[in-house]
Amino acid sequence: MTIYALSSGLGRAGIAVIRISGRASKKTLYSLCNGRLPAPRVSSFRRLRHPTSREMLDEAMVLWLPGPANFTGEDMAELYVHGGRAVVTAVMNALADAGLRLAEPGEFTRRAFGNGKIDLTEAEGLADLINADTEIQRRQALAQHSGAMRARYETWRRTLLKAMAYVEASLDFSDEADIADGAFKEAVPEARSLAAELDRALADGRRGEILREGISVAIVGEPNVGKSSLLNALAGREAAIVYDEPGTTRDVIEVSLDLDGYPFVLRDTAGIREAASPVEQEGVRRALAAAEAADVVLAMVDGSRGEAGAVPAQAGEEAVSPADERIEGAVVSSSSGVRLLVVNKVDLAPPPAPGNFGSAAVYISAKTGLGLDALKAALVQFACERYGSGEAPTITRVRHRQEIGRAREALAAFVDGAEAGEAPELAAEHLREAADALGRLTGRLDVEDVLGQIFGEFCVGK
Repeated sequence: MTIYALSSGLGRAGIAVIRISGRASKKTLYSLCNGRLPAPRVSSFRRLRHPTSREMLDEAMVLWLPGPANFTGEDMAELYVHGGRAVVTAVMNALADAGLRLAEPGEFTRRAFGNGKIDLTEAEGLADLINADTEIQRRQALAQHSGAMRARYETWRRTLLKAMAYVEASLDFSDEADIADGAFKEAVPEARSLAAELDRALADGRRGEILREGISVAIVGEPNVGKSSLLNALAGREAAIVYDEPGTTRDVIEVSLDLDGYPFVLRDTAGIREAASPVEQEGVRRALAAAEAADVVLAMVDGSRGEAGAVPAQAGEEAVSPADERIEGAVVSSSSGVRLLVVNKVDLAPPPAPGNFGSAAVYISAKTGLGLDALKAALVQFACERYGSGEAPTITRVRHRQEIGRAREALAAFVDGAEAGEAPELAAEHLREAADALGRLTGRLDVEDVLGQIFGEFCVGK
């Protein structure tokens, strides 16, 4: 079935791009262009007319892209029409009248995959490229879409195929004990080496996934220390309600932020205290949960109080309150365990005494903006040191991590079985399980169960 869709954004624009793909693309374009089919891959000016009524629809630039040398691998056409809503609607209605079907989300890319133009990792990279909001996300997505991850996964697959060849050779020459035993032994170091490489890939701190989704930052502290004010100051807008009544913030409020190309997701949380209200208690619970799930926790205190908490400190030590202890417990329980102490309201107090909060603290005024650049710089430094620039191929999705984990488990089972004297027939099955898992990464094997999830992320027209 020939499909069509608006591939550019919705709303008014100077130019709108309508894409057509399928067997009837040539016939449809011929009809729209009043019998004047453009030369292949040459942008041409045409007056578009309705296929049946012959009413003029628009003056447009047209591309005719015969397959297989194009994105989807089948005949394609692209119409660059004026971007007014009425024009786009008229052209789309004309395509429907010609018997074409509106594309489903991601259907163009799915056809490209089905025709061998791209693999699954490249398709996922394209989706990430479309959705990239920051420079680091763009670099990572472009590397994936350009085949960097596919090359890495294919290297693993070739190593595994080599091990499988040794095992199959041992089965083929099972009647010649010396040859069979020697071939089987050759497979073990190959599998062990590949398992170690997969271990290193899995021990990446989820940096690719975190950069794709955004670095999670939880702002936590006691009530009225200025958490919501900080969120608004960093976001540059009134994202959270600011009021001097304790317990104003009851739920977690999220704001996305781009700092020097790194994607951050800031979460303002309820003030940590012993609350009487069940609603506020739930807010405190969610605040601590946000801290546990965060990649970095901004533990905020009120600098105008002159100490970090309600309990007086010993000489040369920080003061610690029950709220501080609960926050520290959440940080320790988090996956990263990273905490940055933020001392707010320094515009209302004299400079803190040395050692009162520690040299690692960042001193700010969310109200005046003092110290915000230093706080942003600290977050960027954390991101750079922890996650890098996003250019190297990394695991970017849970699906990848799961399949690599399955392959690693199957390889471990093969090595353990081989060392325990397991029959080659059973050991070969472990390698086949590993091969299936790696094959599903790029779409070489058993991919129907993941196609809907992957291509459903695309917008209509891509």
